[in-house]
Amino acid sequence: MTGADGLRDTAEEWPVTATDVPWTGKVTGVRSDVVTMPDGSTARRDYQVHPGSVAVLALDDDGRVLVLRQYRHPVRHKLWELPAGILDVPGEDPVVAARRELFEETYTEAADWRVLVDIFNSPGGSDEAVRVFLARELSEATGERYEVSAEEADLEYARVPLADLVRAVISGELHNSCLVAGVLALAAAGAGDGIAALRPADAPWPARPFTA
Repeated sequence: MTGADGLRDTAEEWPVTATDVPWTGKVTGVRSDVVTMPDGSTARRDYQVHPGSVAVLALDDDGRVLVLRQYRHPVRHKLWELPAGILDVPGEDPVVAARRELFEETYTEAADWRVLVDIFNSPGGSDEAVRVFLARELSEATGERYEVSAEEADLEYARVPLADLVRAVISGELHNSCLVAGVLALAAAGAGDGIAALRPADAPWPARPFTA
């Protein structure tokens, strides 16, 4: 296939002849499926079952992105990230969850919301779908601040020019998937049709259907 016409991911499901959930945690679990391949053979696929996530690229009036640095034990790194959280309320409008995460993690509100990019975070090993929003017209939040604990009690914050983040991503200094996807998507939008061409905040999300 050449060109962008018709270039899109499509939903498809190969037959599953057996399935098991050997482990279930507080939010996620592990599923083991026996899948029938196109040639008629079968193979077992083990993967994380995940409710989905949202992330927020909050862009201020000076073109800086609000980022935070958090310890992530599985990879033994402190990573610079976007405000983000799990969709642990079934059927919740993802922009509602994104507003909540932006408030809880940064005590910030935004007046303008758009969909920046949708991704499958690790499709070879997890069914997690992530929607990254662009939030603009930022202001300090009102109301009682969210009380942080555990890793979140050690968060560091910064506002970094978009161009600096792009350079750090390309040079291999930043690794968080939501930050990488969001930063590069915003840079591409700016170099292309512009922010006005981004999808509205309530755009359909087939990977995680919701009630607006």
